Amino acid sequence: RSPFAPNQPEFIKRVRFHWRDVAHLLVQTRVPANDRSHSSDLPECLEGLNPSNLAKMFKKFTREESISGMNQAKSSVARGVKAKIADQFPYLEENEILDVLIPKKTPMYLAKCPGHIGLVVMDGEPLFFSNRDGLYFPTLRLLHKYPLMMPRLRVDRGAIKFVLSGANIMCPGLTSPGATMHDEVDANTAVAIYAEGKEHALALGVALMSTADMRAQNKGIGVEMLAHLNDGLWKTLKLE
Repeated sequence: RSPFAPNQPEFIKRVRFHWRDVAHLLVQTRVPANDRSHSSDLPECLEGLNPSNLAKMFKKFTREESISGMNQAKSSVARGVKAKIADQFPYLEENEILDVLIPKKTPMYLAKCPGHIGLVVMDGEPLFFSNRDGLYFPTLRLLHKYPLMMPRLRVDRGAIKFVLSGANIMCPGLTSPGATMHDEVDANTAVAIYAEGKEHALALGVALMSTADMRAQNKGIGVEMLAHLNDGLWKTLKLE
């Protein structure tokens, strides 16, 4: 039986990622760097990586310090990346946007970052980031251009300063007056974060619980932060 509500828009039904194998990446754990006793609980691609460090890496992201290499993708690899992005973000393909972002004759470059994080770069511009298992997220700049590509949650004004500092988003910031849950989502769904009175997304992250549970529990972390406005990735306009 389908787990999706019958009235959900189709793009929200299909944008949900397969997080079972990488859930540890998006929940807060505090394992000391020299403590390997919990390594068996992590997928191989995450061993040695503090799951909370993804947002921290992007906050301090620079071309010189955060990228270990960048190479042109073979045509077969580029087609595979494009196909995965099309599957995860059907809005882009259905509205003929993906072929504009990733034209067939334009070389695709893949940049390597710490923790098996990668960047998809077109014409020097980072468009998506991914983990080694091929789960993709748009950069915040790309999300600003195509805001309907992801489900949306909106925090109240009081949460704005915390979002812009890179903090995870607590449930009360999403349920209080001024906040809006534009789209209903399940746990482990990638979401765009907006703010009361603001037109463009401030951040993107992953919901750690469903919107229904956020309302019902109204405590704890609702959304794990991945990237936010004015972090290092946002400030990186070009990667040459």
